[in-house]
Amino acid sequence: MIMKVSVVVCTYTIDRYDVFTEAVESAIAQTYDPIEIVLVIDGNPEVYERAVEDFGDRENLIVSDNDENQGISYSRTRGAELASGEIVAFIDDDGVAEKDWIARLVDVYEETDAIAVGGDVRPNWQGERPEFFPEEFYWLVGCVEPGFADDGEEVRNTYGSNISYRREAFLEVGGYDPNTGRKGDKHLQAHEAPVGIRLLEQFGQGMVYTEDSVVYHTLFDYRGDFRWLLFRSFWQGYSKRVMDLLYPDAPDAKGDYLKWLFADRLPRRLRGLVRSPSGAAIKQLVAIGAFTMAVVLGYLYAIVTPGLVKKANK
Repeated sequence: MIMKVSVVVCTYTIDRYDVFTEAVESAIAQTYDPIEIVLVIDGNPEVYERAVEDFGDRENLIVSDNDENQGISYSRTRGAELASGEIVAFIDDDGVAEKDWIARLVDVYEETDAIAVGGDVRPNWQGERPEFFPEEFYWLVGCVEPGFADDGEEVRNTYGSNISYRREAFLEVGGYDPNTGRKGDKHLQAHEAPVGIRLLEQFGQGMVYTEDSVVYHTLFDYRGDFRWLLFRSFWQGYSKRVMDLLYPDAPDAKGDYLKWLFADRLPRRLRGLVRSPSGAAIKQLVAIGAFTMAVVLGYLYAIVTPGLVKKANK
């Protein structure tokens, strides 16, 4: 039996409408069939009306608008509730998928008993990649870093712009937690992690990573700003502490990542710097130290301000 796939794309502001359109068009252009597209507008009537005008007459496409701004996690879960596919796949409103994105995900579902499958997210810088930006921290901008996982490896979760689930299982574990993820100026992140943890707890299965399924993540100029990246690192650390509190018994990849960073990547970089000194290499080493420290400070900040953690989780 051929699996029907529902692709959910959520957006919330007219400022991102052009890139949102690119994401939607890349979903419509998929080679896989049968497929439906579910667009969830997060409480913005202007964006909703424009989306209906641009896409409302297409077959197998649903456009929905939340009554008010509810955040990315609520919107994605709402999209899954509206969907009719056996598989529900998510792409960010600033992602652009290769034409066989869904076909490659479905290949894994058909060949295995996977309950969830995620793929590669590659950077699409809108300008030049900043000279100081280290590839080890691509996860800061929602892209897959080197060494993330082997093809076919089971992980807790992949990144949000290329992630899919068996729809019934996703909804059975409650979908995305609306207390996490982007919502206005709320900075609590890591909304994919709780779903992965609950799937592991309930079904004993993680997510299968496939490198052949590819989405390109549009990286605007501000994502290459050093101060923005420090800010992002800080709140990533904060969010990791919140996840530890919410799911104290869940497996966590922090230790594996730090071991990989400090035991493998940093020594490799230092050896390369000795052999071939360069300004870019030095800047990237400094950035690795700065981003790591910002993550640690965010984590510690969450420890010493438990009141803020409780507020963030309401």
